[in-house]
Amino acid sequence: MTTVCTPKKPVAVNPLKQSQPLGAALAFLGLKGMMPLFHGSQGCTAFAKVMLVRHFREAIPMATTAMTEVSTILGGEENVEQAILTLVEKAKPEIIGLLTTGLTETRGDDMQGILRTFRKRHPELNSLPIVFVSTPDYKGALQDGFAAAVEQIVATDYGLFVDSTTQSSKIAAVHPKPQVTIVAGSLLSPGDVAEIKEIVETFGLEPLVIPDLSGSLDGHLEDDYNTTTAGGTSLQKLRQLERSTFTLAIGESIRPAAEILQKRFGTPYELFPRLAGLEAVDKFVWRLSQIVSSRCDPHFISPPHVPQKYNSQRRQLQDAILDTHFYFGRKRISLALEPDLLYQTSWLLKEMGAEIQAAVTTTKSPLLEELPVNSVTIGDLEDLEDLAAGSDLLITNSHGKRLSQKLNIPLYRMGYPIFDRLGNGQRCLVGYRGTIQFLFDIGNIFIEAEESHPKP
Repeated sequence: MTTVCTPKKPVAVNPLKQSQPLGAALAFLGLKGMMPLFHGSQGCTAFAKVMLVRHFREAIPMATTAMTEVSTILGGEENVEQAILTLVEKAKPEIIGLLTTGLTETRGDDMQGILRTFRKRHPELNSLPIVFVSTPDYKGALQDGFAAAVEQIVATDYGLFVDSTTQSSKIAAVHPKPQVTIVAGSLLSPGDVAEIKEIVETFGLEPLVIPDLSGSLDGHLEDDYNTTTAGGTSLQKLRQLERSTFTLAIGESIRPAAEILQKRFGTPYELFPRLAGLEAVDKFVWRLSQIVSSRCDPHFISPPHVPQKYNSQRRQLQDAILDTHFYFGRKRISLALEPDLLYQTSWLLKEMGAEIQAAVTTTKSPLLEELPVNSVTIGDLEDLEDLAAGSDLLITNSHGKRLSQKLNIPLYRMGYPIFDRLGNGQRCLVGYRGTIQFLFDIGNIFIEAEESHPKP
């Protein structure tokens, strides 16, 4: 069992983690027609917006209640009301994601009471869903905020926000394919989500992804200017959650959201803590084949079928493992990532014969005790510097570049933010194809390192 260490430093030096509000905003951006609304000062929103713009190189819709010193003392009810009314007038969102910050959490605003009062004052907006999530940024990390937002998204009853036109179209809708819900954790990039959707669709299933970053942050040009998210999971899709026959939860942090769906609709679920590596992807593909087979043959008399496309990709991954394992063997790798991503990456490296020299993460998780390393530190990049000396590779976000140069160790960028590389919206590191790409990326780094510093 892995020992979890928490340094008692009074401050973070060279911080690693991102805040809960940033994680919640990222999750909200996976919904179509969404406008994330930060209840806090303008600086809280500006920081999150700048980081996401630099990472994805896309326009990121965000709004703020713009709390001042006076409104912080007197209470933010008026600011929340005015912000929502302004958004309705100017941006016309289909759904609003309201999240708190450290400022308003410390002040202790009664957000549920504020929203109840707002509904009473403005009954004309009763058809507008407002998903509220509490995300104090003085505790937790990006993964916690992301998971909390997803929990609130799936817990909201969107049937309460239906007008007569929408209701009639819902009744008339025809659903030829069986639907499965995919609850996607923060470890998945937009490119990862797109790959997972393609796999599910190839099996003849209809994926309902929450949140679907592949539709909003995948890097594409729209015909018209949009004040809200142009893609993602639509409000109409959210109203069809009860139609799903199964829930696929990806990432341990997302387990509570899957449990909420099970409690609300009786939808069974299976959790996949990672989707990179031969065994992990095999398990995911096999579950999809069982879902399809069980609808045709409830007694599993005929063996589950896997499309030929993934049999071919699996053989390609097997060959990639053979080609690259020479370069991974006994390599010492140090990682600093969010818990879910740390678990997925470290186990894949371990399976390839590498040694995890150091593991640093941002927040608590049940997965930390199951890592392939003696100890993991909940800390910052200074902790990584202390532990990573002599490593062959560092894996962390772009803030690790200076550390990489200082220790003269190659850096593989992963997590948030990555602001000195292009293509973060389409990068895929899951599934058979994503695992192949990851192995080649790391293998090429090791080849280049050996050529630069040949052994005597």
